[in-house]
Amino acid sequence: MKAMILAAGRGTRVQPLTDTLAKPMLPILGIPVMELIILRLKANGFKDIVINTSYLSETIEDYFKNGEELGVNISYSFEGNINNGIREGKAVGSAAGMKKIQIETSFFDDTFLVICGDAIIDADLEQAIKLHKMRGGIASILLKKVPKSSVWKYGVVELSTSSKVVSFQEKPDINDARSNLVNTGIYIFEPEVLSYIPDTGDYDIGSDLFPKLVQNNIAIYGLNLPFQWIDIGTLNDYYNANLMALNNKINDISFVKNKLHLDFVKHNISTHNANLNQFKATKAG
Repeated sequence: MKAMILAAGRGTRVQPLTDTLAKPMLPILGIPVMELIILRLKANGFKDIVINTSYLSETIEDYFKNGEELGVNISYSFEGNINNGIREGKAVGSAAGMKKIQIETSFFDDTFLVICGDAIIDADLEQAIKLHKMRGGIASILLKKVPKSSVWKYGVVELSTSSKVVSFQEKPDINDARSNLVNTGIYIFEPEVLSYIPDTGDYDIGSDLFPKLVQNNIAIYGLNLPFQWIDIGTLNDYYNANLMALNNKINDISFVKNKLHLDFVKHNISTHNANLNQFKATKAG
């Protein structure tokens, strides 16, 4: 199966940490968040992965290269300009990034997954794909229920009784939110969805593509599956994620004797050295 990791954003809410490092490369006890995502994808049968990059793209591409060390095939789609060998990133939006990849490489040839590169998850993605195909929509979104007091931080999704998406609200006021189900940035698409994305210009999945599909009465389903979702959208979120790792509160990941043990990597349990000095510097900041 094929997957796309969204990694072109600037990560302004976690500055200054992202002044020299792309947000998906922020470490959880020494391991980049994106590495945890890639290993999760691999464990769920995704071997061909494309990553859209832009801001500080080299910090991602130089680290993962072609993915061979992780047992996957990784390719990249840079968004921006290259002048005299110097990259100038200019992200085009998540949906436009998908379309750019398809125009250039025809990568998406069957049901595929798109996931944001800045969260830790333990979702059963194989089960999510099965549910998506069973319902028969052109797209599905993995959702998470959050406290009503937190809806203002996320994209809120309203569902019908049949789990079809009815409306979207981007970071609504608490009193205006139509539900407390939020977009986790994990999507399943059929290739046909690409025909609804313009060939040029900026275009986003959440604010442009999905509202257009709903307006045209094209079925999108919400998948409200039980799974752990740890967002690192803010400095406080990132700090708490590292604390959770230290205290063994992240599912399938255990921190023992200065090493981070990843239990979810099927057939190949991986153990990494944790960079405690880097964590302490983050904590002190």
